[in-house]
Amino acid sequence: MVIKYNLIKKDSRTMARLGKVTTPHSVIDTPCFMPVGTQATVKSLSKEEIEATGAQIILGNTYHLWLQPGHKLIEEAGGLHKFMNWDKSILTDSGGFQVFSLAKLRDIKEEGVTFKHHKNGSKLFLSPELAIEIENSLGSDIMMSFDECPPYPATRAYMENSVERTIRWAKRGLEAHKKRDTQGLFGIIQGGEYEDIRIHCCEELTKLPFDGYSIGGLSVGEPKEVENRVLEFTTPHLPENKPRYLMGVGSPGAILDGVERGIDMFDCVLPTRIARHGAAMTSSGRKVLKNRQYEKQFVPLDSECDCYCSLTKVVFDKISRFIVQFISDYLLYNFVVVAFVRCVKCYPRVEVVEQFYALVRGWSYVRYLFCREPALRPVVHGELDEQLFRIECHLLVQLGIDCHIGPVRVVDVKNLCLCGGCRQQACREQ
Repeated sequence: MVIKYNLIKKDSRTMARLGKVTTPHSVIDTPCFMPVGTQATVKSLSKEEIEATGAQIILGNTYHLWLQPGHKLIEEAGGLHKFMNWDKSILTDSGGFQVFSLAKLRDIKEEGVTFKHHKNGSKLFLSPELAIEIENSLGSDIMMSFDECPPYPATRAYMENSVERTIRWAKRGLEAHKKRDTQGLFGIIQGGEYEDIRIHCCEELTKLPFDGYSIGGLSVGEPKEVENRVLEFTTPHLPENKPRYLMGVGSPGAILDGVERGIDMFDCVLPTRIARHGAAMTSSGRKVLKNRQYEKQFVPLDSECDCYCSLTKVVFDKISRFIVQFISDYLLYNFVVVAFVRCVKCYPRVEVVEQFYALVRGWSYVRYLFCREPALRPVVHGELDEQLFRIECHLLVQLGIDCHIGPVRVVDVKNLCLCGGCRQQACREQ
């Protein structure tokens, strides 16, 4: 087994346990939370900032990376670790959840799933073999089997058929796995709220040589008591010497509930998603920092926390105004100005804009500012939406860098024409 789990201690009153998961790239202390880097980037955060949170493993999304920029391109770049400049562990899901959550029209057959691209509507097909091929190309430390993620609620008959298919797909995925010496593979336990079906799935999948096991099909709309009950009757049927991963669950309360029921690993987009909308998780509960009550509350964001985000509120209020005005939902609310200030101090001015702009969309989607020759001024690249274009020009002007649209020098971003005509033509000429 390429993934090793070392059990350190078990709680005498609950199923909670402490342990360490060893992968080809790092040792992970468990229980752990995995930040989600859907498209090969945890939105707005640099490698150093992610490490500062204590994260030892992050998650990448197979479905999105398959569609853009493509798994073969990432493989040519040296795999996800090189592509992201991340030297610790990476876990990739199989893309199964996205197929069943994003694709409104899908046709599930024994061979795999035919569905439509969630953005452009093109026809796509994903099978257990292709999912493993993609994950092998990505080079993650821990891969997930391709499974069917059934909805909640679902009838017993539907769930029975779905789980049997998931078991058959798991076997096919194991057979397709070509890099067993460098990448681990987890099986995914399904079965909805039905105890006997979950246990049957556990029994069948634990017969197979998986490196660990994931519990899927939760946090899909079921009540909290149902989720906890499922964990209580599922985890006792999983091997004690292998890691257990609860997929897609990451609120503070749910993590504590999962830990008490024997779960080792968690992931969720919740922390970054709510942050982009101005909310922060604190020791005293969630704070929505856009609310008027925080406007003149000049105290630390969280007096019980020593992380970099625990700034005074007067500073944070200025940060929030900057973000709301210029980047809206594009960046992680709590960290963007910290990252920008760091870039200003550490990089030449042209690189400041590049670094900051990379944070706006995630570096997989960056249209970098560029120079035809080092001595020439930076030129604004085209094909940007109006808001991002305004941000880009604003930063150039504020930093004292000449910003040109064709032959015209922009000196005041407020007077910048954003009708599209001259800008698009000038960018095409570049």
